[in-house]
Formats: sequence, C-alpha cells, structure tokens
Amino acid sequence: MTTVRLFNNDCVESMKELPSDSIDFIITDPPYNLGNFMKNRATNLVKMRENFFGAAGWDNLDSDSWEYSMHQFFMESSRLAKKGSSMIVFMAVIKVETIIKIAEKYDFYYKTTGTWHKKNPMPRNMNLHFVNSTESWIYFTYKTRTGTFNNEGMVLHDFIETSLTTSKEKRFGKHPTQKPEELLSHFIKILSNKDDTVLDPFMGSGTSGVVSKRLSRNFIGIELDKTYFDIASMRIAEEENVSIET
Repeated sequence: MTTVRLFNNDCVESMKELPSDSIDFIITDPPYNLGNFMKNRATNLVKMRENFFGAAGWDNLDSDSWEYSMHQFFMESSRLAKKGSSMIVFMAVIKVETIIKIAEKYDFYYKTTGTWHKKNPMPRNMNLHFVNSTESWIYFTYKTRTGTFNNEGMVLHDFIETSLTTSKEKRFGKHPTQKPEELLSHFIKILSNKDDTVLDPFMGSGTSGVVSKRLSRNFIGIELDKTYFDIASMRIAEEENVSIET
C-alpha cells in the first residue's frame, strides 16, 4: 500500500517538516502572479466565470512578494529533492523566464518549456481577440542533466493536448485552475516510477494526489485553502488502498 500525507498549511512551512533528500518528483501549479494584472484589464471574465482566479484573492501578491515566495519554494524544494529527481511547474508564459532564473539559483537544471493546449477552452471575448487556449509548463531536473524518463522508446513532444477538467472530476467542488487528470497522469507516468514519492506543494483540489495513488506512487500534498484541501481529501480518499495521514 502506498501512502498519502496531506497538509492544510502554507506550503513552505509544511515542507520544512519533511526530511531532506526524500522526494522523487515534484509537480505543482503555483500562483501565476496574474491576479492584479487581470483585474486591471478590460475583460468580462468575472461575469462569464463565477470562480475566476483573478477574483479569488490568492493570486494578488505584488511582483516582488511573489518572487520572494517562489525563492522560498525553490529553496525548500532543493532540500527535499533527491539528486536526479525531476520537477514540473505549470506557469503563465510571461512568468516562465522569472521562474527559470529562480530555479537555477537552487541547482535545478532547466530542461525545457512546453505547452498544454486545451481542446475546449472558454470562448471568452472571441470576437475581440484570440481565445486563450494554452498554458506553459517547465521541466527541471535536480543537480543532474538527466532523470527518470519513461518514454518506452517513443518520441514525446513538448506539446500536450487534452480537454479541460471534466464535471466528474469536479463533483466534490470546483477549483478555478484545476488541471485534468489526463494531463497530470502524462507527467507522473513519464517522470516518476512506482513507489516513488510525489510532492505537490500547491495541491489545490488534489488532482496530483488522485493520479499518484492510481499510478502506485506515494504522495505528499500541501494546500493552504481549507475548502480546496477538503475537496482534495475527499477525492483522494475515494481511491482504493489509500492510507491518508493529515
């Protein structure tokens, strides 16, 4: 039986409680630092989307404070990561360069930036400009230039295409930036092995935990917001043979 540990707390504070050199793979979707930026733009997102992330309050740091929080995140990640482990960070394209510069200060080796294409994006402002249908992801390895890569002899592109999160995956509640299980499964299969330990410091509604359990990985998830933490706990508890420690 693989194990699950869940923390309802600030991610850096909870990461400090974990042992050094204990994590095989980190996959996470931190705040993009776009809350204030989006609220100041002339969009109708709030009207079209009830739980628009820009109005949620957790993405409203000024740029300096956000960068400081990312430094803290990568510093703790470097302590926890095993040599040769990997990391995937989802990020807005306009913040990718900043994240790479911060990560490299803490011995994370930059591998590539890829694109997730949403096949059925919300057609907001479709008569005014191009519909936003992509997000970026950044791939790092820790203190080495190679890591686990289970491609099974196949050529894997840096372009991944899936539908948005299904209503079934949101049955316990909605998260404004919830990633689909298919997307996270793609990375967890390729960049980790069975019985490895996967860490998601910005767990949200727990998709990374659901997929990790399904793929026989140990999982550690951290989420500050109690509402989303409870959703994650319920989703992960549905998986078979799960032992959850909170």
